[in-house]
Amino acid sequence: MGSTAVVVGGGIGGLAAAIGLRLIGWEVTVVERAPVLDDAGAGISLAANGMRALDALGVGEAVRKLSRGQYSGGTRTPDGRWLARMDGTALERALGTPMLGIPRATLHRLLRAALPPECLVTGAEVTSLDRSRPALVRVTCDAAVLDADLVVAADGVGSHVRTLLFPDHPGPAYSGSTVLRAITSRPIDPGTDFELTWGPGAEFGHIAFADGRAEWHAVLNSPAGVRHRDPLAEVHRRFHGWHAPIPALLEATAPDAVLHHDVNELVTPLPSYTVGRVALLGDAAHAMTPNLGQGACQALEDAVTLAAALNAEPTVESALTRYDTERRPRSQAVARAARQAGRIGQQLTHPLAITLRNTALRLTPPRAAARMILRHANWAPPRLG
Repeated sequence: MGSTAVVVGGGIGGLAAAIGLRLIGWEVTVVERAPVLDDAGAGISLAANGMRALDALGVGEAVRKLSRGQYSGGTRTPDGRWLARMDGTALERALGTPMLGIPRATLHRLLRAALPPECLVTGAEVTSLDRSRPALVRVTCDAAVLDADLVVAADGVGSHVRTLLFPDHPGPAYSGSTVLRAITSRPIDPGTDFELTWGPGAEFGHIAFADGRAEWHAVLNSPAGVRHRDPLAEVHRRFHGWHAPIPALLEATAPDAVLHHDVNELVTPLPSYTVGRVALLGDAAHAMTPNLGQGACQALEDAVTLAAALNAEPTVESALTRYDTERRPRSQAVARAARQAGRIGQQLTHPLAITLRNTALRLTPPRAAARMILRHANWAPPRLG
């Protein structure tokens, strides 16, 4: 079994993979094309499966200290009527942890702190992989060359490594939705820990943080590539008249804090997450829509499962076969469920369909709603030791 790895991509999945590999004794180099890891991003919700993965990686407690539990909230209509209420206490009893809200930048910083600085290489883009030798992969990053026993591709939805491995795959597709999001510039009390509000072809949600600030996101049906000169003004215009605390969240936001991204996903599933001694992880393997809040959690599951397989199996090849067998069915099923959740949630526009959905949500017993969450969040990590 080899002991050197190159992780391509310094996001949440890549850093988690590097931590897991180091825990089992591997020497790891993380290659990130951005020149600076600047703690960008908005907010994130971590379900029990994500937290269990972080616990396995040894950083769960640090994340909990800087997170806020999601006990109150739910789903509403634009006029403020409740469609479904969240029972975070019941979820905590069932899973041992509540959903947690944390700034993405804070999670990224905590993961980065768990790695020695010298294993992070920034401003370097992978240009080629040489897999001609059976027990070694040569990675070319600009002018540098790295030889490794394993390459982990965690380079996101637009993964260059995935294109090198699967040149005939169609790659990511636009979901039909675009998202604008930001973190408030000052503390604000939104009244609940987590909310989603669904209108025709639109969603507005918030996550409250431990430091008193809150993240909000606005998801809209839109052609791909549409951008606004003043994104915050556009959100004000689009959600004018929606219930409190939406106006207050927007008023507490600096105009230059708004991020705008189209939502892309891998609609065509990959036939494998591994090729030779290269493993795909996170969005590079199974980019999904955010409708279940499972994207980062699935990447964290990938990281722990990969490290556990490498620690348990006699060869890299058998470990990657195990990783693919364990991760591909589950993560692709979650991706399908997320796509379906978007179609019956934020993306609905027909008034009759919206009425039927809202009625069904109001009539759904709380236990049945909780079972839907448990289906994805109730995952037990494999042992790393």
